[in-house]
Amino acid sequence: MKCRKCHKTETKVIESRDVADGDAIRRRRECLDCSYRFTTYERVERPQLIIVKNNGTREMFSREKLLAGLYRACEKTSITNVQLEKIAADVENSLYNCSDPEVPTSKIGSMVMDQLGALDEVAYVRFASVYRRFKDIAGFEKELSRIRKIKSDRIKK
Repeated sequence: MKCRKCHKTETKVIESRDVADGDAIRRRRECLDCSYRFTTYERVERPQLIIVKNNGTREMFSREKLLAGLYRACEKTSITNVQLEKIAADVENSLYNCSDPEVPTSKIGSMVMDQLGALDEVAYVRFASVYRRFKDIAGFEKELSRIRKIKSDRIKK
C-alpha cells in the first residue's frame, strides 16, 4: 500500500478489524519511511449494479453517493457515522442479493427510509423530502401522518 504522504510503498499494518458486519476490513497502517498513519478499507469486489433513475437514465451504483445523501439527511441528529455505514451496508447487501443487475431508485429510497424511520424521525423526513420531492406542506403533512401511524402500530405490537 502506498503512503498518502510520501508515496513510498513500504507500510505496515498496525491494526485490523471487521466493519460493516464482516463485509469489509478496516486497516490502520503506518509508513515505514515517514511514520505517517492512515486508514484503508478492503471490500469484496462485486459486479456493478445499474441504478435506473425516475427519468429513465441509468448510472452505476455508488455507495459514496448513498452515504452522502444519508449524511445530508442526518446532519445535526444523534445518528452516528457507524449507524449510517450500517444502513449503507444493509442497503448495498440487499441490492446485491436481489440478483437483479438494474435497480430503480425507488427501491433504494424505500430501503433507506425504512431504516431511517426506525432511527430518527427528523432524518427520515429530511430524506423523504428529497426522495419524494415534496412540492408543498401537504406532502410533509402526509408523510408525518404516515410516520405517526407506523410508530403507533409498533407501540401496539
